[in-house]
Amino acid sequence: MSAAESSLPRGRRLAVVTAITGTVFIAAGAFWLSFTALADLARRSGIDSGQAWAWPLIVDGIIVVATVAVVALASQHRPTWYPWTLLVAGAVVSVTANAIHAVIAADSDVPSVLAASVAAVPPLVLLSITHLTVILTRPLTPVADASVTAPEATPIEHAEPTVSDAPSGPENAPEPLVAVVSVSERRAEAAQLRDVEGWSNKRIARHLGVHPSTVGRWFTPATEAKEESS
Repeated sequence: MSAAESSLPRGRRLAVVTAITGTVFIAAGAFWLSFTALADLARRSGIDSGQAWAWPLIVDGIIVVATVAVVALASQHRPTWYPWTLLVAGAVVSVTANAIHAVIAADSDVPSVLAASVAAVPPLVLLSITHLTVILTRPLTPVADASVTAPEATPIEHAEPTVSDAPSGPENAPEPLVAVVSVSERRAEAAQLRDVEGWSNKRIARHLGVHPSTVGRWFTPATEAKEESS
């Protein structure tokens, strides 16, 4: 008994076992009826009687193998177009061959449509019952109990980054601190650069990080008179 079946309630586990047993017996009966009909059709078609059994085994066997492959690949979330193609092709060949054999071997007083319909039942049942058997025997995915709640996450206090915590590299280097300089100090430095060093207003503005028009206002007579009076 698998772990998935043992985790089921007893009544449901008994139902699953009964369903699997029934589907296996039905699949075996459908395979046998289709097998004998296709083997007889192969003999009527000229295949040696000692080799005629291989033809229905190939036709109906591909249905069983392709069905198992479809279910197995689907559970693994892998492409299933190829096994589905083989499954459909095998089912079409099996149903058609069983219908043809029924039309050929049926009594003359039995309508051909009725004989073909009856003969088409075993391969169709084999196809559906095999798929059902594989689904029933596939392990169940355990479902998490909704009543069990996840433990609450402990909040993490983020510490202030330090120099050692900062990532290395030139692109992550900290920007240099810019000292706060008063306007009067910058104006005095600008006057020194102009009078002593002979710098232009544009060069002084670029050096102090201000607009050239600001430097020009600093050196206007009205501004200088105001500075002297203050």
